[in-house]
Amino acid sequence: MLIQWYPGHMHKASKEVKEILPQVDLVIEILDARIPFSSQNPMLASIRGDKPCIKVLNKSDLADPELTQQWQSYMEQEQNVKTLALTIEHPEKIRQLPELCHKMLPDKDNQSKLLHALIMGIPNVGKSTLINILAGRTIAKTGNEPAVTKHQQRIDIGNGIILLDTPGMLWPNLENKNTGYRLATTGAIKDTAIDHEDIAQFAAGYLLQHYPEFLKERFQLTELPKGDQECLAAIGKKRGCLRAGGRVEIDKAAKILLAELRAGTLGRITLETPAMMEQELAELVIIREEKAARKKDRKKNWKASR
Repeated sequence: MLIQWYPGHMHKASKEVKEILPQVDLVIEILDARIPFSSQNPMLASIRGDKPCIKVLNKSDLADPELTQQWQSYMEQEQNVKTLALTIEHPEKIRQLPELCHKMLPDKDNQSKLLHALIMGIPNVGKSTLINILAGRTIAKTGNEPAVTKHQQRIDIGNGIILLDTPGMLWPNLENKNTGYRLATTGAIKDTAIDHEDIAQFAAGYLLQHYPEFLKERFQLTELPKGDQECLAAIGKKRGCLRAGGRVEIDKAAKILLAELRAGTLGRITLETPAMMEQELAELVIIREEKAARKKDRKKNWKASR
């Protein structure tokens, strides 16, 4: 499954980001701490250059704390990048962000020099809530589903900092299918654009491998299911998702699993590690090379047939 979900305002926003980037001093990218790699926008890495960047791992209260630390160390190996793990449950830590901005740009420390920071992130990552906390007032619309912010905004948050807010952006072609699955699992892609059973199977398979005890405890399973389908069936039986004749309604079970994973009631879960991403990126390079070779062959054959 290759997820395609790219509303028109996101396409417009990506063009605006490219245009405005030369005018900003610093970039703040809000990431989902449960999927730090999959929630990054690869476009930013290609156009940012050496401009300072703060990667905020938001919703860290839902993520595996050990893996969050791993991701911070991994990301800070990149030049001019700092990280901050945050949650809206601790607004006092969010207010450390302006201080970190000034530390990364000491020549802008004079309060008479305004620091312009571009803030961006994928849909439903908590960017608008974070902005409201920084501003101390309701500036940005918030909601529990993706794509609430539709237009770019300039926001003075005090401390000599102007935020340039953009709509939550995904990228038009999610080449790595696992990235699409992780985005859908955490709710970054609207539920109307996904197949719940397909996404829940992916989530169940990952949880069986990496967080089996969480599944057993939350759903009171005496035995660990052997596969993703069996896992959803077991969850459905435990939660009464049954039709006449005792047949499990898998779609209902899928929605229960996704809802509880997203809410954190299953436990603190991270869906990817730096090592996993290194491997998937290497596999993606091979896929691209094979795709380019097939295209070259088709072109060669077409010319030969004329």
